[in-house]
Amino acid sequence: MASAPAVQREHDGLPSSAPFQEGREPAAARGTPITTENPYLAARREWNERYGDLITRAQNWRTLAFVCAVASVVLAIGMIAMATRSRVVPYIIAVDNIGRVVNTAPAENPTRPDEKLLRVAVADWVQAMRMVTSDPQAELRAIDRVYAMIGKGSPAQTFITEYYRANSPLERAATVTVNVDVRSVVASSENTFEVAWTETTRDLTGGIKGAETYQGSFTIVVNPPSDERTIRLNPLGVYITHVSWSKVL
Repeated sequence: MASAPAVQREHDGLPSSAPFQEGREPAAARGTPITTENPYLAARREWNERYGDLITRAQNWRTLAFVCAVASVVLAIGMIAMATRSRVVPYIIAVDNIGRVVNTAPAENPTRPDEKLLRVAVADWVQAMRMVTSDPQAELRAIDRVYAMIGKGSPAQTFITEYYRANSPLERAATVTVNVDVRSVVASSENTFEVAWTETTRDLTGGIKGAETYQGSFTIVVNPPSDERTIRLNPLGVYITHVSWSKVL
């Protein structure tokens, strides 16, 4: 016959052989939470602890490598652009009476040329523009000098192009030559010069066919050259922007 405590334990669902301690309640009855850990979360936490820092470092290195590559490309493009843009810095060299160099300095901030030099530049331009020579190479060089001293897109460029189209010096050289003698260059304002010149026309044997006098007005701007080719053709940086002339009767 089972004893009373054993019957009570069987009634509570506990094995009869489990020791019974009076006065001690089960954990659930005491309000203590029973925690069960999710194996997926545990595995994910373990993965992050082992490899998360390694993955983060790898991403940072890849980002840094990409930034360095972009910077290298930008620097390479910039160096190529600078290499294709040649810049000539003119130097002023002072010499004594026997030709020894006494001082040199870069002309980084060149001033406006003296008015005498501007008058000479305008006179040379008029002479090159109106001359006709039997030497085609010399004529082509003169035409190059003319266009080298014309402001791009200026009214003078249109005017001279139309003049050459109607009076091609290369075609005129087949029958005549024209010698230009600039007689005066007077500054009517800071940028405008009045020029008077005489043209003597000769046939191919040297005989004079006629002489004509012209008066013209020429407006200029001064822009110092920045490359070697421009320095050779237009060292003062004088550009003709407006041109007009007429024959003096």
